[in-house]
Amino acid sequence: QVQLAESGGGLVQAGGSLRLSCAASVRSFSSYYLGWFRQAPGKEREFVARINWEDTNTYYGDSVKGRFTISRDSAKTTGYLQMNSLKPEDTAVYYCAIGRIPGILASYFGYWGQGTQVTVAS
Repeated sequence: QVQLAESGGGLVQAGGSLRLSCAASVRSFSSYYLGWFRQAPGKEREFVARINWEDTNTYYGDSVKGRFTISRDSAKTTGYLQMNSLKPEDTAVYYCAIGRIPGILASYFGYWGQGTQVTVAS
């Protein structure tokens, strides 16, 4: 049974930074991709970033490129999302997910965490 748990969300001023963590209970991340998505009230779930767990190849959504960095610690089976230069429009619930297909659609990811709230005040 794969379980994911996000942490690190909170309230931050515009221009500030947060680092989200995603702890995964999985025996092996071989061939998996870790992804981050977000969902703001009244909006669809949006792709943020993904990382290939084995070769650390990354891919970002246009709205966060250059500001967010996805990474992973293979020894801890934990993924991270470093968020810098935060804007009020980054306010959303952030979810981590894992899947085996390198896509940007939520349907490509089969396991999801419960989400963590990020609020950016102007």
